[in-house]
Amino acid sequence: MSSVDAWMTYYQARAATLPGAGTPWLDALRKQAIDRFCAVGWPTSRQDGWRHTSLALLQQQEFNDAVADANTQSVQEQLADLRRGEAGHWLVFINGGFVESLSDIGALPQGAVVMPVSQALDAHSDQVQALTGTEEDGPAPATLNTALAGDGGFVSVARGVDLSEPVHLVFFTVGNGNAVFPRNLISVEQGARATVVEHYLCADAGTDADAAATLTNAVTRTQVARDASLTHMKLQVENEQAYHLAFIDAKQDEASVFNSHSMSFGARLARNDISTQFGGKHCETLFNGLFYVNARRHADHNTLIDHAHPDGVSREYYRGILADAGRGVFGGRIRVAPGADGTDAVQRCDSLLLSRMARSDARPELEIYADDVQCAHGATVGQIDEDALFYLRTRGLDDTHAHNLLTYAFAAEVIERISLPGLRDRVTGLIRERLPGGAVLGDI
Repeated sequence: MSSVDAWMTYYQARAATLPGAGTPWLDALRKQAIDRFCAVGWPTSRQDGWRHTSLALLQQQEFNDAVADANTQSVQEQLADLRRGEAGHWLVFINGGFVESLSDIGALPQGAVVMPVSQALDAHSDQVQALTGTEEDGPAPATLNTALAGDGGFVSVARGVDLSEPVHLVFFTVGNGNAVFPRNLISVEQGARATVVEHYLCADAGTDADAAATLTNAVTRTQVARDASLTHMKLQVENEQAYHLAFIDAKQDEASVFNSHSMSFGARLARNDISTQFGGKHCETLFNGLFYVNARRHADHNTLIDHAHPDGVSREYYRGILADAGRGVFGGRIRVAPGADGTDAVQRCDSLLLSRMARSDARPELEIYADDVQCAHGATVGQIDEDALFYLRTRGLDDTHAHNLLTYAFAAEVIERISLPGLRDRVTGLIRERLPGGAVLGDI
């Protein structure tokens, strides 16, 4: 049985138990999505945008959707660590299912709605349908998500409402061989403001090299209305047996702001597709990303910023730290449509190689069809500067601490753009944990 056929069988066995099953429009959409996925199949390295990322090993895996115990010690400990000193509204999902006992939505301002999609299908059915999209939205993995989407976060902020505390959507994969398909829907109406943080973690899985792989295939769809602002942050920390495929799709109306922060620190293979489309004048966006790969891990960010209207501003900065035989891939495209005069766009990708076996592939692209624009792009790949190392040694640092300090300094520029202090500190800690002797960096 081929990999594509296996997913059709998977769909047929589970379609009747998925959230919203029996809803006519959703059942029809799921059937259209699985048919499309079976027709197009998994992306291959022959396709543009996938030349440096192979899903061949993923296609050899078999997955299940076993329900895990929500009270595992690892889940409890990680969740307590996440919440320590971090305010907000918390929705917790384990193996794709909402766990009310571990969630804490708290008090919301009038006009703000935060709930799992499984509940929103009844309470806000029209809005869910409008945000869900079609089976043709996004790459093939997103189509598979449409067919098999489980639960996820539904966030709706009414006109003029300021949701001052962040919404945290926490997704745990527990056990071995599990496949989960989160789907998050976010709507920020005119003049409203919100921050949404997605956390992806593994618990009690994959610590053994022979453990079965897990798959997280996530889709987040957002609508940012006129004069509204949405900050979206994603922190992905999964184990060495995990596969992570994600698609974040934003639609922006006139004078809206969408800021995306993608922090990738785990998984055997992580692929993040992130896109936004300007639906009016004076839109602004920031794409900010940091990834760390070691061993034989692979991280890929593929982005699209579509300047479809005049006077838009975009800034895109990605940085990767690569150790051992890790591989990082960046493919970014900024498209300036005809008539989108006044566009101001900057795109950069920088990679730091910590070993001779590490590899980075970067392809920044500008596609410009307008004349009156200011656009720039670039990429760098290199190792730690020997002159900088020598300078730090002359100031009393040993070789290890000098290397780590320069590595952290390389990441710090991305980290400083994160507005939430708690999340900024967490990302800082994750970088320090991955550097030999990194725990003492704060003492230097």
